[in-house]
Amino acid sequence: MIQAIKVPEIGENIESGVVVAVHIKAGDTVAVDDTVIELETDKALVEIPSPFAGRVTEVLAEAGAQINVGDVIARVETEGEAANEKDDAPAPITATQDPASMTGNSAEETSPAPAPPAPDTATKDLASVTDSSAEEPALVSAPPTSPSEAPPGRPPAPAAPSIRRLARELGVDIVEISGSGPGGRITEADIKTHVRQRRSGNSSTAGSPPVPGTPTMPDFSRWGKVHIEEMDTVRRLTARSTAASWTTIPHVTQFDEADITGVMEFIEKYAPKVESAGAKLTVTAVITRVCAEALKRFPRFNASIDVANQRIILKQYVHIGIAADTPRGLLVPVIRDADQKSIVDLAKAIVDLAQRARNKKVKPDELEGGTFSISNQGGIGGVGFTPIVLWPQVAILGVSRSAVKPVFVQDRFEPRTVLPLSLSYDHRIIDGADAARFLRCICDGLEQPMTLFLD
Repeated sequence: MIQAIKVPEIGENIESGVVVAVHIKAGDTVAVDDTVIELETDKALVEIPSPFAGRVTEVLAEAGAQINVGDVIARVETEGEAANEKDDAPAPITATQDPASMTGNSAEETSPAPAPPAPDTATKDLASVTDSSAEEPALVSAPPTSPSEAPPGRPPAPAAPSIRRLARELGVDIVEISGSGPGGRITEADIKTHVRQRRSGNSSTAGSPPVPGTPTMPDFSRWGKVHIEEMDTVRRLTARSTAASWTTIPHVTQFDEADITGVMEFIEKYAPKVESAGAKLTVTAVITRVCAEALKRFPRFNASIDVANQRIILKQYVHIGIAADTPRGLLVPVIRDADQKSIVDLAKAIVDLAQRARNKKVKPDELEGGTFSISNQGGIGGVGFTPIVLWPQVAILGVSRSAVKPVFVQDRFEPRTVLPLSLSYDHRIIDGADAARFLRCICDGLEQPMTLFLD
């Protein structure tokens, strides 16, 4: 019989992706779990396996095309009674197909609107669009009667089901929003920008730029030759998430320096032992372990702020994201339960996640759930920088290049290895004095590790 291979549920809030490679063609024989396509999502590169064994009769996916969860990739003839399921087959997915046309007839548009999500889900979406002032109530209004349907004579708004759900939660008529995504697709950032402008009385009007509030770009070709290239998936995600984080979070950055002379001696002494265990002992591994202990002592740095419900969510776990510089851009894979791992275990995890991030093998769920992040640019250079907090986290540690400096110790100057650190934090939940104490705790932990276990 004929079986359809469809794009499965890949991860939370992942609705679509771009086909990077197709590994099958009509007439091929596939086994269960053979990779049929590689799909690049907003979070990672994912290999989609075949759930069936048999002969490929038709391939609908094409490299470069954007496809959604549930779309048919290919059809396979398996052993059993022949059956033709092509009557309702969707049109072949091609690279030139408008992504908006693939979402216009989603199941959500032809079925009753689902019930509102649980409070935690709504909180997550609402927290970034409500004002930081505690005196102003959160914007939560009743959903329109038909929030996912366009008025008569107008085409359906191109948006994923999760985006339509967010629009309903915020009381937004989605057909009024201009999408900034591929093919005019409406994104989460578009919804939130629309809400902020509505609150300030500056609703977008016809003829406005694709992203409300963004100036229209001039024609640069008037002054010389230009080369235009499309933003890839990771760059689009980075642009969207950093802009949302910067707009949502009132950033402050605290700077300090740590004397890591002892840390460097520790690394030099124990590096061979760690290498024999299959890992590489680095400053990042040591800093990660120290940060994990500091987060337990300062729980507000391991929290999130729920502005909509005027509450603080304190997490009972420590998951630390480690920023990785990859050919596709910046990715932040997450080390789970960093406070429960040894330095050797952390060293192994950091190397493994960084390599897989660069080789497009990191899984989507390995990029989610972080409670705190570390960005180490020491291998590149620089004396300091101000990293952007990754919402809904509330703090991130920036690590710059260490240098040997003369430090006055007791009655004389000594050459010491000094490491510049910068801590960016959300001033809505963290005060400057607390940030200074937290960063000093990290510095003390690097200089005198036993201080972490005094209390």
